[in-house]
Amino acid sequence: MKDTAGYIKLTEETLIYDNPLSKEEDIKGFILEGKAGISFEHQAMCLKNELDRDMGQQANYVLWCPEDFPENIKITWEFKPITDEGLCILFFAASGIEGKDLFDPSLAKRTGEYPQYHSGDLNAFHISYFRRKEADERAFHTCNLRKSKGFHLVANGADPIPGASDCKDFYQLEVYKYRSHIRFSMNDLTIFEFDDDGSLFGKLLTSGKIGFRQLAPLTAEYRNLKVYELC
Repeated sequence: MKDTAGYIKLTEETLIYDNPLSKEEDIKGFILEGKAGISFEHQAMCLKNELDRDMGQQANYVLWCPEDFPENIKITWEFKPITDEGLCILFFAASGIEGKDLFDPSLAKRTGEYPQYHSGDLNAFHISYFRRKEADERAFHTCNLRKSKGFHLVANGADPIPGASDCKDFYQLEVYKYRSHIRFSMNDLTIFEFDDDGSLFGKLLTSGKIGFRQLAPLTAEYRNLKVYELC
């Protein structure tokens, strides 16, 4: 990224979290909001809805990593859709309002329903990818970056992941968050970038937690979650 003088500033990265997500013990301490079926049949975390899709938002869920991560980070994970219809989201820099911890008991209870996350008692960025829920999403595939509290769409780009039947392997996903700059990539292809002015959509978001959200009736696998601190 460029500094105020226009020079390229290189960042150094240090691995601070490494989770293969290959067995049940790897998610010990993770916090599930809503209900989901979680299995590890292929040495990867497989998520699918436990409640009937006809229940709408009540059938969706969020799985939080319990760790708190610093402001400047790079997040990488591998993703593979097993079925087509549904949607995936990664939350990051997530914290409770007024500087509270995301799991502070004074915050409103969360059960996986979307409005609780974009307009509830938390602040976060979230990236929606593999968006195949509604007919228009299936017809024109995009990835969206939103900033909350609020439902602010701040960046988007094309989603190159094909339908599940054509996915022969996992895709490498990466979120780069350094100061006010965010970049999202798949297999080293940049999907979008965003520079936050800390004003138009609320103050800058700094440290916080990471969470995976998935919408019914999608089944998908995840593995090799890594977080690097940038300096």
